[in-house]
Amino acid sequence: MLSVNNIEVVYDEVILVLRGVSIEVPEGEIVTLLGPNGAGKSTTLKAISGLLKSEDGEVTRGDITFMGEQISNHQAEEIVRKGVFQVMEGRRIIEDMTVIENLRLGAYTRKAGRSEIEDDIEMVFSYFPRLKERTGLAGYLSGGEQQMLAIGRAMMAKPRLMLLDEPSMGLSPLLVKEVFHIIRSINQEQGITMILVEQNANMALRHASYGYIMESGKIVLDGSQEELLNNEDVKEFYLGGGSEERKSFKNLKSYKRRKRWI
Repeated sequence: MLSVNNIEVVYDEVILVLRGVSIEVPEGEIVTLLGPNGAGKSTTLKAISGLLKSEDGEVTRGDITFMGEQISNHQAEEIVRKGVFQVMEGRRIIEDMTVIENLRLGAYTRKAGRSEIEDDIEMVFSYFPRLKERTGLAGYLSGGEQQMLAIGRAMMAKPRLMLLDEPSMGLSPLLVKEVFHIIRSINQEQGITMILVEQNANMALRHASYGYIMESGKIVLDGSQEELLNNEDVKEFYLGGGSEERKSFKNLKSYKRRKRWI
């Protein structure tokens, strides 16, 4: 469905952030991007969704194709209409609008009648019944409820590909489990392909079929869910399974970095 081929991203015409990143996302799957803060995960999502332009960023090399069509550096609203929707880090709901108004806003780019929109809102409530009980302003929702609203708003756009940036941020362990269970249900029942950026590597890999690990703007390792969960270095650095002090992949002599860039 999505192919990111050897892209470089530059901010403010001088700051090189991504250095030859390549990923493949098959239709119907959940693919996760893992790595430390500053690795380039969110920038990769913004390159796909077109939101780089709002931060003076640009794809200066390589290309991004969605359903066989090149979308590199296209306008964000155009990419949304093609079926790609990003759920931003920090939720980014509109606090001065009600829950219903936020959900209707998600359907803004669609050509749909009022009854269809209302049916879709009920569909969102079937996944997030707690939201149906919240009739006031979205700013009064808890952090977990705001995350649910952000995902529900994305569903209202009827995306084929959903980009989720840190959906577990700031949530309690119980809420993290609940949100990830719902994400998996949406993927399976609605057929929405997903790219998941997460600091909670264990939870992300339990729900994704394939993963990429990023450091310093590059892909340093990739593999299936099983391969990454059983990789000793991944266990040590990201899953808390090692006994040695945590290091960086780039400082581990035995680690063979996969050079997916030219």
